[in-house]
Amino acid sequence: MSSLVLSDLSFSWPDGDPVFVGVDAVFPPGRTGLVGRNGAGKSTLLRLIAGRLGPDRGSVTVGGTLAYLRQDLTLDPGRTVDAVLGIDAQRKALHRIESGEGTEEDYTTVGTHWDVEERAVATLDRLGLAHVAADAAGLGRTVGTLSGGETMLLGLTAALLTDPDVLLLDEPTNNLDLHAKSRLYAAVDQFPGIVVVVSHDRALLDRMETIAELREGELRFFGGDFTHYEQAVAAEQDAALAAVRDARADVRRQGRELVDAQTKIDRRQRYGKKMESSLPRILAGERKRQAQASAGKLRATHQDRLDDARRVLTEAQDAVRDDKEIRIDLPDSVVHAGQRVLDLDTTLPTGQPVRLAVTGPERIALVGRNGIGKTTLMRAVCAAPPAVPWRVLPQRLDLFDEARTLAQNVADAAPHATDEQIRGRLARFLFRGRDADVPAAALSGGERLRAALAMILLAEPAPRLLLLDEPTNNLDLPSLRHLTEALTQFRGALLVVSHDVPFLRDLGITRWLELTESGVDEVDPI
Repeated sequence: MSSLVLSDLSFSWPDGDPVFVGVDAVFPPGRTGLVGRNGAGKSTLLRLIAGRLGPDRGSVTVGGTLAYLRQDLTLDPGRTVDAVLGIDAQRKALHRIESGEGTEEDYTTVGTHWDVEERAVATLDRLGLAHVAADAAGLGRTVGTLSGGETMLLGLTAALLTDPDVLLLDEPTNNLDLHAKSRLYAAVDQFPGIVVVVSHDRALLDRMETIAELREGELRFFGGDFTHYEQAVAAEQDAALAAVRDARADVRRQGRELVDAQTKIDRRQRYGKKMESSLPRILAGERKRQAQASAGKLRATHQDRLDDARRVLTEAQDAVRDDKEIRIDLPDSVVHAGQRVLDLDTTLPTGQPVRLAVTGPERIALVGRNGIGKTTLMRAVCAAPPAVPWRVLPQRLDLFDEARTLAQNVADAAPHATDEQIRGRLARFLFRGRDADVPAAALSGGERLRAALAMILLAEPAPRLLLLDEPTNNLDLPSLRHLTEALTQFRGALLVVSHDVPFLRDLGITRWLELTESGVDEVDPI
């Protein structure tokens, strides 16, 4: 039986910032979606479970074998396909044996896995990647020759080849076309053990049987899919807001009663002073002491009630979610109707002839199956170059100097911006204070995307053409909503590669282009 248990799990970054403190959890059988805001620590938790990071305290107990598909797999373009599959050493040993040059060590390496290549090809075929091993380079080709979607499916193939009992998937649908997504959905549905999925893909999250929410270092489980989770959270928030309203009303009421009590005490004290003048000194002193004790008790009672009401209000306010969300304000870069933006006439390295003209503030969606060359076409556009200031958001997010801080990277793109302007812009993307001084290499997938957006949108001169290659990868759903709203208001031209059809529809796409083996064709809206 597969199992996954976290016991008193605690982890902090080297600077001392805690990510988790004392997390206890038992993951149920079946499919669990791990959700939370960008930066909540979802990928970090998967890395701890996978043993890629060591906890400060506590333990992770896995029943059976574990496989882990990380979200930054596409950042290793020099790795070979067989290395990603984990069979490179076995293949080399097998080929030496087949050529008559095998050693004792080669036979040990191969073991009983004489069909390792056949199994790999069969699994690739199951996920729609048979063509990856079909050409001359075969399993020895590098990841850099594959599209982002093909690389993700390759990583899933590698995970499934190990026949794991526990499967961890971090943003597995990034860059996948609709057909590839359906294959991945089927693979997840059919997996017999425990699957833990980090994703912003609602369709995938709605296939989950449990949702685990990571929030402020705590892990909480909700039965059902993502839609049921949202409904449960919404109901909780309605109750929390009602509790806040009631608590505020009680604070006001207790405050008024305290004032009324103080007024009564003051009135009694004034009356008491008048009476004291007509009484013997000993009796007047005793009455004064009694009056002071009674007043103090009354005041303390009402103050305690007010303090209790304030404490209840604080607890009620803590239950209300006040999540920080990115705020995107795109530069006011106008492209007028009829203005020439781009005129591309070339042949891609993959052989497709491409004729692409962009005029005025057009919004163009570029679609096509994984591996057809959409990213290659975007690179050709960048090399043209366009006739207006432009910026590109690359699919691999490889536009950073990894050794430099986030603020330094943005300053490189906007040399005339002040440090205050740079940090103000980064704060709108939730990089506040010392977060802006983190090296780019330390950013998570969602953080890299937010940082890249901040970098291209603060660039000088302000872009009038945005080239976006899979811009929704790794974004949590609220951030995706803000990005969509901002792009809707952008007054320049857009060329967007994406497999997220609802996102493209929300952008108000004016032309839909499909890249095929024969070139670029205009198609009906999807």
